[in-house]
Amino acid sequence: MKTRLGFAVIAGAGIAAIAIPLAAQQGSGSAPTARYDMRAGTVSGFAGMGAGGMMGMMLGGGRSSNVQHELHLRLGSGQAPAKGAGKADHFMPPSAKLGKSVQLVAPARVEREPEMLPQKPKGRLLIFWGCGETSPKGQPVVIDFARVAAGQMPAGMPASAVVRDWGPTATNSRTFTRWPAEDGKFVKSDSSLPGAHRVASNYAPEISFTLTKDFMRALNVRTSSLPSGASLASWTGIPDATAYLAGVFGGKQGANGEMGDMVMWTSSASRQFGGGLSDWLTPAQAATLVRDRTLLAPTVSNCTVPADVIRATPDFRIGTLTAFGPQEDFAYPPRPANASATWRPDWTARIRHRSTTSWMQAQGMTMGGQGAGAQGAQQGEGEKCKRRGGLGGMLGGALGGGSGC
Repeated sequence: MKTRLGFAVIAGAGIAAIAIPLAAQQGSGSAPTARYDMRAGTVSGFAGMGAGGMMGMMLGGGRSSNVQHELHLRLGSGQAPAKGAGKADHFMPPSAKLGKSVQLVAPARVEREPEMLPQKPKGRLLIFWGCGETSPKGQPVVIDFARVAAGQMPAGMPASAVVRDWGPTATNSRTFTRWPAEDGKFVKSDSSLPGAHRVASNYAPEISFTLTKDFMRALNVRTSSLPSGASLASWTGIPDATAYLAGVFGGKQGANGEMGDMVMWTSSASRQFGGGLSDWLTPAQAATLVRDRTLLAPTVSNCTVPADVIRATPDFRIGTLTAFGPQEDFAYPPRPANASATWRPDWTARIRHRSTTSWMQAQGMTMGGQGAGAQGAQQGEGEKCKRRGGLGGMLGGALGGGSGC
């Protein structure tokens, strides 16, 4: 168990080194008094099942086609609260099905304890990128965690030049609140957003706007094996998508049930990894990243995962597909028609959209991905576990119950 824990901690550190988050900075000259940020997502496939759906799958209940919605609200201001702690209420149309309002509250400040490595880290992370049946020369980039812990970083390691933009945060705002919070409310799968919205707080001007865009449609992905050993992922395009990004994370077990090599792959052809690519991109960002082939164009409907990636992940792999979507922007007072005129709005508000889906293939079993695994070819992508329990055994092994077979 200690070996697995040490590997997991160093693996996390290695991935963090690839994707260092960057906070977007707001210019002081035109900074509004308050900034409001909404992120609306559609989640389907493996991640959209929830705990109950995944348990049903593991117990033989068949594939799940559950679709979930996610909504993140953040309000930051340069003002102090009029009284007490900062708080805000977002009043939404009845179709949102969240009651009269949802309350944004300041996040509790929790001090993080330093992570301790129980032993010398082991294992490697193999990084691949680009669609195609075979990986181009120079791949994979190999990160040996023992060497990284000793201060030896590999040359040519992929990174991200895309800024991660979370909008207002506790560090760039004098007063900050967010939702979901501790009110026990969560957006529902049949919630709808279009209509009038109002945000009232004790530390920012009142914000009002009318949304026209709803949650994006769910993605539908199918996978199939090719004679070369590569895997073809195909999907049906969805309205309002501005770009797509596919990814795979997987690995194989080492000796004595320990984790062996871990593998990361992305559809990016420009050697971009992590950072803002795993965030909520604006349409303008997406258009730029499509031009340099970091993202797939909205007209693309398939991508081939190289055979090298499939061979390197015989025990399990988790595939993901993200469709970045539209954005709506609001401000008061509105931006002047004369671009050179001085403009300092009382508030700005924006809502960004995306749709994500995921699927997992492990020891001859496929979960998630609408239609993924419906073709017998999928089950041949990895040798079936001849030992104990397939996916259930692997999960048991990962949680300390043995090697899983």
